[in-house]
Amino acid sequence: MKLVDQTWELFKKEIVLEWRSKYAFNGVLLYVVSTVFVCYISFNLTPGFDKSQGYKVVWNVLFWIIILFASVNAIAKSFMQESKSRLLYYYGIASPHAIILSKTIYNILLMSLLSILALLVYLVFFTNTIGDPLFYFLVVVLGSFSFSTVFTMISAIASKAGNNGTLMAILSFPVIIPVILILIRLSKNAMDGIDRSVSYGDIGVLCAINAIVMATALLLFPYLWRD
Repeated sequence: MKLVDQTWELFKKEIVLEWRSKYAFNGVLLYVVSTVFVCYISFNLTPGFDKSQGYKVVWNVLFWIIILFASVNAIAKSFMQESKSRLLYYYGIASPHAIILSKTIYNILLMSLLSILALLVYLVFFTNTIGDPLFYFLVVVLGSFSFSTVFTMISAIASKAGNNGTLMAILSFPVIIPVILILIRLSKNAMDGIDRSVSYGDIGVLCAINAIVMATALLLFPYLWRD
C-alpha cells in the first residue's frame, strides 16, 4: 500500500504542475495542429492525391510520424526538467519505483489525450479513409501507451547522463522502431477494415514489448536513482 500511496501522490503532483503551467500540453498541441495544417496544405498542392492508391499509406504513416515526434517533445522532459534539488527531495520521501511509475502513468495519460486530439484534428483536415474507426482508435491508445513507457524509461536514463539528448535518441531507436512498425501494420489493418482477429498476434507482441520495457524500468531505475 505504501508504494500505491506514494505513486498516487506523485502522480497528483505531476497533474498539478502541468495544470499550473500547461507547458507540455499546450506546446505539443500547438506542434500537432501546426504540423497537420502544413501537411494539409502540402496535400492540397497535389490535386487528386486523396483518390490515389498510395493515399492511405501516406495518411497512416504521416499520422504516426506526427505522434512520434509529439511523444518525444512531451515525454523527453519527464526527468530532464527536474532540478537536482527536487530529485534529492524525492530521494528522501519516496521509493524509486513510485517515482518511475508515477511518471509513466502521467505520461500515458498525457499522450493518450494528445493522441486522441491529434486524431480528431487529423480527421478534420484530411479525408477519412478508416474502415474500422473503433479499432483504429484502440491502436492509437495502444501507441500512446507504448511511446510513454519507452520514452519515460529512456528519459530517466538520459537524465542521469547529463541530460544528453543524443543518448536518448540512440537508446530509444532499437526499441521504438519495432513498436512503430507494429503500430503502422495494426492501423493499416484498421484502415482497410480487415477482420480484427488478424491483428491479435501483433497486439500480443506490442503488449509483450510494453511489459518488458516496464519490467526493465522497474529493475534498472532504483540503481540509476542511487547515483
